[in-house]
Amino acid sequence: MRRPLLLLVWLPVLSGMDMGVSVWVQERGGESEFDPKQPSEPISYPIKTLKELESRSCFDSFHYPFNTASVPIESGYSASLPKRRRILVCHDMAGGYLDDKWVQGGTNAEAYAIWHWHLLDVFVYFSHYLVTLPPPSWTNTAHRHGVKVLGTFITEGEEGRAVCDKLLSTKESAQIYAKHLAELAANLGFDGWLLNMEVSLKQENISNLKEFVNHLSLTMHSSVPGSLVIWYDSITINGDLEWQNQDYPKRSAAVAGDRKFDVYMGIDVFGRNTYGGGQWNTNVALDVITKEDVSAAIFAPGWVYETKQAPDFETAQNRYLCILTTYADMVILCYVQGRGYHISVDGDQPLLEFADSTTNPVQLLVDLKETSDSGGGNITFKGSLEKDTYFKRRIFQGEFILNDSPIHFLYSVNSDSNSSLGLVLEFTSINKTMCILLTSHGMDHLSSRFSKVVPTSEPKGNTPGWVIHEGTIEMNGYILTEIHALCYRSNAPPCKELGLKYRPFGPDHTMASSTDYFAVLGHITVKTSNYKPNFPVSTSWLVDGGYINWKSGPQDSRILSVKVSWKMKEGNNFVFSHYNVYVETLSKLEDGNLSISKQVQEYLGVAHVNCFYISELKIPPFTSSLKFIIQVCSFDGTNQNLEECPYYQLEIKDL
Repeated sequence: MRRPLLLLVWLPVLSGMDMGVSVWVQERGGESEFDPKQPSEPISYPIKTLKELESRSCFDSFHYPFNTASVPIESGYSASLPKRRRILVCHDMAGGYLDDKWVQGGTNAEAYAIWHWHLLDVFVYFSHYLVTLPPPSWTNTAHRHGVKVLGTFITEGEEGRAVCDKLLSTKESAQIYAKHLAELAANLGFDGWLLNMEVSLKQENISNLKEFVNHLSLTMHSSVPGSLVIWYDSITINGDLEWQNQDYPKRSAAVAGDRKFDVYMGIDVFGRNTYGGGQWNTNVALDVITKEDVSAAIFAPGWVYETKQAPDFETAQNRYLCILTTYADMVILCYVQGRGYHISVDGDQPLLEFADSTTNPVQLLVDLKETSDSGGGNITFKGSLEKDTYFKRRIFQGEFILNDSPIHFLYSVNSDSNSSLGLVLEFTSINKTMCILLTSHGMDHLSSRFSKVVPTSEPKGNTPGWVIHEGTIEMNGYILTEIHALCYRSNAPPCKELGLKYRPFGPDHTMASSTDYFAVLGHITVKTSNYKPNFPVSTSWLVDGGYINWKSGPQDSRILSVKVSWKMKEGNNFVFSHYNVYVETLSKLEDGNLSISKQVQEYLGVAHVNCFYISELKIPPFTSSLKFIIQVCSFDGTNQNLEECPYYQLEIKDL
């Protein structure tokens, strides 16, 4: 029998921030009453009462299918946690369900985000509602990086005591509610629960409390392999509300024995009664935890965001997460952060080492405002480079074993006419190391510094200013271990066809000097040269529309809300990472007796489940039909051609 995991902390979980249990929710256009059974822009929300939990009303909600996580945890992480000290992050930010509640994407470009997932092992979504269900955006992102996600079950105050009296009234009731919690996790796709019961209990209910925890653990482990149930240490064996507050991790480690890594010592980043004071001194407590070799629980890292630490959120967040390197021994920065001012639809997501830009001639920025090739972010290289010099920075590290098939590299660059950007690939074999440069032109003066230079071809990109570089390498028997970006000055004249240009440099919009450097890396794709994505034909899908609602709009326009759903026909077992949703309008423009048809295509958003809700879409006058296109996107980063995608056709009729 597997025992539930144990959480020991030396200060109480933050309380007193309850946002209330009102049935009113803040919609984007103002405040309105929320009926979960009625169609509206999909949101994530908690379960506030035992009655709601017992009734399973969550599964009858219009929002339920949108809230299921679609990304299974990365292969290799679904089993038990590694036998080493770990980092658990408890989200606990301003009551929860803020920008992250908008399942299909929010409108706040500066929303809170985490992009240092490689440092984490467990992520807890926390709020002061009875049952906190993690929004799928957190679960999907964490799972891509092998991080387990937990919801929170919390009881506190007089209301919490009444909940526990009912929950623990009998052995059967304890089992029933445990079963409901396990069902929620299994169906919504997250990995377990933090049990945070901060009330005193009747002595006669202690045995039923043990039954509740034990039954939840067993049910979770049977329905979700590798799942976790973590207990917060606020109740004694006598039922008293008395935090254990063990300031000595060494003592806790001794008690836990071979389960010492299952002990999480807590650090409140806000610094309330925390050893070392939290905040920028979080490392003081981490040093003690590291020495005694137990795990760490970081509460409320949103402190950086909530308190508006200078100079800006991204810089302060990177600085704070550097503190965790004393515990995790590395810092890598993902440049697609799930927030920003725009979104692009092609490319991949590399990682970037974080370093002090003041000591380097070229500064590396995760730029959310600069143009991007994929998603909302990119790597911007900006600074100063003298002629005949270069700047190199690692952006990938791993082990990619190569066979006799040639490897095809593609990467996109947007730069000024003075600046060039290549890729340096490091390969190792049993007794040899190779350093190969992929670049377009103008690198002859520096080529002797590399084992080999492979010239890239430059087919015309789809977006003005972007150049797609392509190159093929055969390295049978080698392992690709690192990819570096190489910034340099080209000694070849710029080619106008490549889209290179002189651009304003810096906020004062002065023209770039001969040493100023500016280049944006949009994406990198690595694949076998004969690889072709396999997408099912559009007739393999069943696509339908529901909850159709029309309203009259200004100037003879109409306003449409509709839920579009799709699924594969029987016998097809394809699995895809996500879907881009477009709408194509067919309009008739009247010019006397002449009727002219034109098609206009618009990107609507991205779906991680097999449905998407279009809310309040404005339809221009004279529109005859709408074609909702579902662009299928593979895990390898390729997207199906829009002309070959499944779609839902909606004819416009007179109201």
